[in-house]
Amino acid sequence: MNTLTIDIRRAEPRDADAIAGVHHEAWQGAYAGIIPYRALTAMINRRGTSWWGNAIRRAASVLVIEIGGEVVGYATLGRNRARELPQQGEIYELYLKPEYQGIGLGGRLFAAAREKLATHGLSGLVVWALEENANAIGFYTGAGGRDVAEGVEVFDQKALRKVAFVWD
Repeated sequence: MNTLTIDIRRAEPRDADAIAGVHHEAWQGAYAGIIPYRALTAMINRRGTSWWGNAIRRAASVLVIEIGGEVVGYATLGRNRARELPQQGEIYELYLKPEYQGIGLGGRLFAAAREKLATHGLSGLVVWALEENANAIGFYTGAGGRDVAEGVEVFDQKALRKVAFVWD
């Protein structure tokens, strides 16, 4: 019998290639048909191995989730960027490879990211999600997030509404 381990840890520079792969697969799965093709492709291509390596080395808070030593998801987090919201922490991104979604790993990564923010003394949490991304909206609603604000992101002249979820 084989036992697979699940580990959530801070990303290291050696993880950059794996995170770039997760980013590519997850963003294709989440945003194809929502974000215009050209804009989505450009956004994915900008975030290759060297971009992630630099982000990790710049001390950005990046967590990875591994199964059996393979990075299958990541989260980026830090201070809340929306000054109009009182929550201090923000999860900027939380993504899993599509084949690892829906089995509880996202919840585990989300909990670890919240814990990391709390250990940095940041109380409260904000997460933004595109309104058309039904999986993300369902995930954050299911995790107890309250929909408190809206905004707009523009991709190749297509305006998409985004929703802010908060936890106190």
